[in-house]
Amino acid sequence: MTLALHASPPSRTNGPHPTVTVRRLGPQEAATNIDALADVLIDCVQGGASVSFMWPLPRDKALAFWRGVAEGVARNERVLLVAVDAAGQIVGTVQLITAMPDNQPHRADVAKMLVHRKDRRQGIAQQLMAAVDDTARAEGKTVLVLDTVTGGDAERLYTRAGWQRVGEVPDYALMPDGALCGTTFFCRRF
Repeated sequence: MTLALHASPPSRTNGPHPTVTVRRLGPQEAATNIDALADVLIDCVQGGASVSFMWPLPRDKALAFWRGVAEGVARNERVLLVAVDAAGQIVGTVQLITAMPDNQPHRADVAKMLVHRKDRRQGIAQQLMAAVDDTARAEGKTVLVLDTVTGGDAERLYTRAGWQRVGEVPDYALMPDGALCGTTFFCRRF
């Protein structure tokens, strides 16, 4: 089942992309869209995004990742949101991981916030993050957590979207080229 989400308008500097719709993919749609999702992931990693993968990212590894995500959607362990352009192409995605330990039923993690490089700086990431907020509320989640590369563009996005910076861990991960990078953690409460 697909749920259309109406994202809140982004900041004044980057208005909502007029031809992009943010939607929630159900298990079947998630499984049938792994090729398009892999395209976005590969593009982001090639562009230097530190999102758990190294460059070069083999396509079979990207496809396997998205198959696992689709399985998680089918098990109701995560929500998969996509930004779709007027031509029906997936240009961005983000996940809400809802499967949490027994003592954290009110919490979810935000993961793999990705926008294809050709579609950046058009408000799509802001639309995706607003949809995450709407989805989290609908799922009964009151605390969200995410992490991102310290000093990257995403840090500014999350701050503008009302997320609270809670700390930084130096040398937490590797960039796709193998360089160490710090990670900043953010949370959001409703």
